[in-house]
Amino acid sequence: MKDQVRFVALGDSFTEGVGDNDLRLPNNCRGWADRVAEELARHDETVRYANLAVRGRRLHRIIDEQIEPALAMNPTMVSFYAGGNDLLMARLNMARLIRDYEDAVKRIKASGAMVLLFTGYNVPLSPLLEPLKLRTAIYNRHIRRIAAKYGTLLVDYWCFEKFQDPRMWAPDRLHMSTPGHSYMAKKVLEVLGAPHSLTSPTLAAPRPRTFTENIADDAAWLRRDVGPWLKRRVRGVSSGDHLGARWPELMPVVLPERLGTARAKPQLSSRFS
Repeated sequence: MKDQVRFVALGDSFTEGVGDNDLRLPNNCRGWADRVAEELARHDETVRYANLAVRGRRLHRIIDEQIEPALAMNPTMVSFYAGGNDLLMARLNMARLIRDYEDAVKRIKASGAMVLLFTGYNVPLSPLLEPLKLRTAIYNRHIRRIAAKYGTLLVDYWCFEKFQDPRMWAPDRLHMSTPGHSYMAKKVLEVLGAPHSLTSPTLAAPRPRTFTENIADDAAWLRRDVGPWLKRRVRGVSSGDHLGARWPELMPVVLPERLGTARAKPQLSSRFS
């Protein structure tokens, strides 16, 4: 008899699903983890799924708030993406970040669950933020080392060329768009070696933009997304402070075709966490 799959997803906005808007679902988003769970459930209706990720969470809060509840569910598979929000901080102790990350992976791995890790991606934010490339490269080098050391699965996000297309990103330039989340789900399922029906997004050739259009788009992005994010950082708050986990307990997977029509709910921010 095949063991039941109990999939628990941990992390921040990347795993919560921000950028993949769906008004029918908690926090008004879906995301790659939901899509992976859906595909697993299409082939095995006994699959159970929980998603404890919350936007804006830094590594220490993910460790403090999510790991113990996740392990209490006796998961067979745990996805763990954390540290992305730490990399955006003005001051960062990289050595401590990696040490705490590795301790968390060791703890999850000791539970007996299959562990799925992710490298980070060089998100095409702005030339002003090019120094993030170096931080991300250092972070990724350590993630690969930790994955090899503890025998975890690794989704090497850094290597996915399709994410060079800006349409794989939400307007805030930080979170994946719906095509981005769908493609990420496909790549995760490939790493898992799981059957699925997902295909790579087909995007038409982008329309060339003028220099003036690029300047206007950058100005709108700074006003709409970067400004509010900086104000939250100054106040020490996050867009996820008022939110809880989308799927806080293991439950049967709700397939999208079985969901009701979208209900009118306030659209939550998908801006910088």
